[in-house]
Amino acid sequence: MHNTLYTIGYATKPLEVFIAQLKRYSIDVIADVRSVPYSKVFHDYHREAIAASLKRANIRYVYLGDELGPRSKNESHYNEEGQVQFDRLMQSDLFNEGIQRLQDGLQKGFTIALMCAEKDPATCHRSLLIAYFLEHVFVQPIAVSHIKHDGECELQNHLENRLVELHQCGDDLFMNRDERARQAYELQLKQTSYTRG
Repeated sequence: MHNTLYTIGYATKPLEVFIAQLKRYSIDVIADVRSVPYSKVFHDYHREAIAASLKRANIRYVYLGDELGPRSKNESHYNEEGQVQFDRLMQSDLFNEGIQRLQDGLQKGFTIALMCAEKDPATCHRSLLIAYFLEHVFVQPIAVSHIKHDGECELQNHLENRLVELHQCGDDLFMNRDERARQAYELQLKQTSYTRG
């Protein structure tokens, strides 16, 4: 079983660069975790188009946006302001079915990358929902490595440290490292999580 799950965002990335980055890390399955698997700007990444391009590159495509996407269809997953609450999503049967499918794929020996649109994983649910769950909540933690826009990788714990710096949560002497990381995470969720318009 692979102990690392990858993630990748495609925004502004030419398709050939995207596929080359997948090949660099020997990724053989893309799990599309977009709630809406289409792009107004990047047509190469429409669900049918990207599935066909990946097939030509001998990479499997699996759509998991219903299970692991950030826009829940369940009313109870939103607060009174209409913003999705990831802690509620993480407890749902559908989300946990998606996690189980990922775990099954890893156990079969596949090298999987979660695909979404956002360029920076720190502003995307692939880190704030799925990777956070896998590293902090899941009974058998799975390490997550984010393929950045330039093709280099950032580990989930490094990304979480980046959030602490971004939100300047490192200055509070009365909080330990875990508390500062949690506060930064909560602030990032408020800024970036999907809100119904």
